[in-house]
Amino acid sequence: MKKASLSGSPRENVGSKDAAALRKSGNIPAVLYGGSEQIHCSVGTVPVEKLIYNADVFQIDLEVGGKTYPCIIKEIQFHPVTDKIVHLDLLQLFDDKEVTVNIPVRPVGTAEGVRNGGRLATNYRRLPLRGLPNAIPEYVNVDITELNIGDVIRVREIPMDGFTILKSDSDVVVAVKRTRAAMSAASEEEEGAEGEGEEAAAEGAE
Repeated sequence: MKKASLSGSPRENVGSKDAAALRKSGNIPAVLYGGSEQIHCSVGTVPVEKLIYNADVFQIDLEVGGKTYPCIIKEIQFHPVTDKIVHLDLLQLFDDKEVTVNIPVRPVGTAEGVRNGGRLATNYRRLPLRGLPNAIPEYVNVDITELNIGDVIRVREIPMDGFTILKSDSDVVVAVKRTRAAMSAASEEEEGAEGEGEEAAAEGAE
């Protein structure tokens, strides 16, 4: 995973009034889970928005009270009307504990089928991966170079080095589909071939 840093402030009061005051001041109440005890803190709204309104997934080094905790954002609560972030749940990471993270899928290369007029369809923009934090990659790279029109890549065909993809082995991740333009081109080629065959037959008959 990509890495990022986030600075937090300990929360002495965890009531709703304190949370409302934090939000008014441009901060977000947050709780860090997963360790020996829960850590209540607040983090700046702007830095958090930079992390979540992003295609990437980050392992965050959260600094609170002079200590740094590696973690990930586990859950985000939004205001039902304004869509502003109102609360964060963070999960502490440990080198010897597996974690489940949704990681972006990144097609690599240009498919042969796309060169021939097909369309690349990505069925999963992200895939759930489970493994130790150091084994979770930044992206699930899928080599599409050899795909022709009609070809697919399934979960079982993706190399997994130290992690598991939590989807059915038969699930299609990417595919190259035939487009109307490609179908028209194929139809024209077939008609051309038929016409040449008819001309050759006519010449033979003469």
